[in-house]
Amino acid sequence: MRDLTEGKEGKLILQFALPMLLGNVFQQLYNVIDSIIIGKVLGNEALAAVGASFPLIFTLISFVVGIAMGSTIVIAQYFGAKDMVRVKRAIDTLYIFMFFASVALTAVGLFASEWVFKLISLPDDVIPLAVDYFSIYSIGFVFFFGFHGTSAILRGLGDSKTPVYFLIIAMLINIALDLFFVIGLGWGVKGVAAATVIAQSGAFFTIILYLNRYHSFLNFSPLKMRFNKEIFRKSLKIGLPSGVQQTFVAVGFLALYRIVNMFGTPTIAAYTIAMRIDSFAVLPAMNFSAAISTFVGQNIGAGKFERIDRGLKSTLVMMAVVSITITGIAIIFAEPAIGLFTNDKEVIEIGKQYLYVVSAFYVVFATMFVLMGLLRGAGDTLTSMFITILSLWVIRIPASYFLSVEYGYMGIWWGIPVAWIIGLTLSYFYYKTGRWKKKAVVKHAEQKLD
Repeated sequence: MRDLTEGKEGKLILQFALPMLLGNVFQQLYNVIDSIIIGKVLGNEALAAVGASFPLIFTLISFVVGIAMGSTIVIAQYFGAKDMVRVKRAIDTLYIFMFFASVALTAVGLFASEWVFKLISLPDDVIPLAVDYFSIYSIGFVFFFGFHGTSAILRGLGDSKTPVYFLIIAMLINIALDLFFVIGLGWGVKGVAAATVIAQSGAFFTIILYLNRYHSFLNFSPLKMRFNKEIFRKSLKIGLPSGVQQTFVAVGFLALYRIVNMFGTPTIAAYTIAMRIDSFAVLPAMNFSAAISTFVGQNIGAGKFERIDRGLKSTLVMMAVVSITITGIAIIFAEPAIGLFTNDKEVIEIGKQYLYVVSAFYVVFATMFVLMGLLRGAGDTLTSMFITILSLWVIRIPASYFLSVEYGYMGIWWGIPVAWIIGLTLSYFYYKTGRWKKKAVVKHAEQKLD
């Protein structure tokens, strides 16, 4: 556990963000290797099927992830206030909620997947593969939530390193199982999904064993857990807007996939590949956003508002340098990067054009995401929700659709930076109002729990 309320702000945020960034780089590296295996061994249809499954997976898990984000902010603020009794109660409450939510989502996903794939106009030759992949993947939701919930709890307590070690091990196991199931046993997309479920379950059980042995305060004991309605209400107050936001974003990605699907399997495959590469490029912004959320949460809990502005400025400078560097790399190596996944020249050309358009605006995305992270850490998730929904549903999706009618798939790509620019503008002007400073969950006069 790490206290972020003392010390040099920029250095603390950097040290907290780097382990998360390393872990997510390995996670995305797995996704890239996974896609390379699928694309090279199983072909464009399988690649499109797995790619089309992720928006559905994201849609199902997004609401629960949003609630978990609220719980993490509550944990961070209680930790900043040194109220360890409430910290433990919040952790127990989060675990109980995520278990029952994961069971419900597995059931919903198994029954609804084929219908959703037809709804978004996935090509007929891709749907059976997508259903096969998703049906097996959804079995692992309980392990996914268990591991990522534990990781989020540790981050709220200032420990961003421990989850990384287990994530790296899980990633290596996943890759080995991918090769064995897909190439060795010939299981196709079912093998890819099975490898993921096994790796996720292993990561969850091992991190729990580690916590029980070395961190007695975080002892994971299901029979001793207590659900606290008051803390859950506070978590819900913060997390519900994030959950709604994540759900709208997820459904928005399904809507975007419907637009992409109109242009055929090569475009779907290219979009899947480009998104894999894109996910690497935006990792620094996403992890520094998470870091500043915890930083802001702990400092608001400690009543140290003066540190927040200094932390934000340091983070934005770091993000500007990193984003501009990544843009240059993405533009220079766009074609060979896409070529790692496929030998299809049409797919390579379409994916290359995506990277040319989107990568030029990474600095805009990074700035927007850092500001959103600050708002979430302050507990002002409602404003973040409205800005995200507006930029996606009012700007990005309509822009992508109407531009695609005129300019083909290039129009879809241009809708992305347009939405980022609007989102950044709204986030910045709201930040300048200072209203987010009044959203703290922790009240310092609050009586301690017995």
